[in-house]
Amino acid sequence: MAIPLLDAIDLQGKDITADALLTQRKLADYLCLQRKAHYHFTVKGNQATLFQDIQLYFKDRKQPEFITYDPPDHGRIETRKIWTTTELNHYLDFPHVRQAFLIERNSMDKKSGKESTDIAYAITSRTPEQAGAEKLLAINRGHWSIENSCHYILDWNFDEDRSRIRTGYGPENISRLRRFVIGVIKAKRVRSVAQKMRKLTCNVRLVFDYLRMTKNSCASARL
Repeated sequence: MAIPLLDAIDLQGKDITADALLTQRKLADYLCLQRKAHYHFTVKGNQATLFQDIQLYFKDRKQPEFITYDPPDHGRIETRKIWTTTELNHYLDFPHVRQAFLIERNSMDKKSGKESTDIAYAITSRTPEQAGAEKLLAINRGHWSIENSCHYILDWNFDEDRSRIRTGYGPENISRLRRFVIGVIKAKRVRSVAQKMRKLTCNVRLVFDYLRMTKNSCASARL
């Protein structure tokens, strides 16, 4: 379903990032051959051989090629490291691969001191000259900023994954309504979508004021 959605967008020269579900040969051919774009695909178990080959290569990795340190926002300190290689280009069974890379994300909770480490494997059709380690890390970060700004809210605040609306146009329509709500709240430049949702849920009148839906909605209300 991704290809028809992308048909309407100008993709030439652009970087298309995708989760492991879309790490598919057909999509890679479409992006690189038909649309003259570049892909950055996450590799997981649904492409088992590809995943195992990249995992094995980076098993004995040395010093990372680039490291970023994020400011201690949201109560945690994060460090991201990246390793890249071109040595697998002719070995991996996947079209248009120009680099494989590994990203390690270390996060420490400032209050508890608890640390966690996540490792992600990926491939790209960009050459090292087109996208070095620093740029690949930035592209990956950009992908997750989109994930966190929308999908995370849908999953946690609307519990979308466990929705029992499954028939007819119901799933599509309710998904659009949820995204509309997120868009309306974000348009007010609130600091926390979750916090604003809780506040509006507890006060129906505030919802009408928030949307300016009645004649006596207070235009100067602090929403």
